[in-house]
Amino acid sequence: MQSTVTADLAARPVDAQRPMLSYRDEATGERVDLTAQQVGSWAARSAGLLRDGCGLGPGSRVAVLLPPHWRTAAVLLGAWACGLAVSFRPRATAGLPVLEAGGDRPFDAVLVTPQRQDDWLEDVPDAPHRYLVGTGPGPLADVPLGWLDWSAEVLRHPDTAPDHTAIHPSDPATADGTTYGQWGAVAQGIAEMLDLRAGDRLLVDAAEHEEPLKWLLAPLSAGASVVISANLDPAHRDATAAAERVTRVL
Repeated sequence: MQSTVTADLAARPVDAQRPMLSYRDEATGERVDLTAQQVGSWAARSAGLLRDGCGLGPGSRVAVLLPPHWRTAAVLLGAWACGLAVSFRPRATAGLPVLEAGGDRPFDAVLVTPQRQDDWLEDVPDAPHRYLVGTGPGPLADVPLGWLDWSAEVLRHPDTAPDHTAIHPSDPATADGTTYGQWGAVAQGIAEMLDLRAGDRLLVDAAEHEEPLKWLLAPLSAGASVVISANLDPAHRDATAAAERVTRVL
């Protein structure tokens, strides 16, 4: 049985020719548009890295310290496709104690941006497999000893789904013990609360909404597409929404 988080998302109606996920950085001008097939391809590469490259599977724990970004979507969907339990830690929690069930258990892999890895406020957990995930185009210019560049390593794996992994709705999807079935239901509930429907296009201010339940799982569960805007100037929000043909703003 596939994870209800990933299987339900894959079943939602999304226009194959239009971007399912767009990332734009207002400060640098960077833009990435990914169709549903391309998101799936990156998620498959990420799953291959975690499963075949790191030897992880159901029961393994992964710490993710990443912002709303197209690479973060690939990391999370890839991890959940393997049946991993994810601890997602927003930037807003830097310097705060981590309170989650099983928090004293070691992690099997950690994925973090270079900025947060080098931040003295951050308590980046240790793990046998450690990856830096850049948020700019191209590979990282400098990777410290003991770390690997995710954007380079993920390309070593095929962009097709790895062999089937048996995942049950009762399996933990996050490190606090919340199951795949529960997260799938919560994502659909948030989509209903936001009145998201198939064909909607949701604009997300990356600085205001770090939780992937809101910027990733909820819209995708409804068949909506997402525009993640980093360094969004509030004064330009309406113009950005108009240019992106947005129907909902988070």
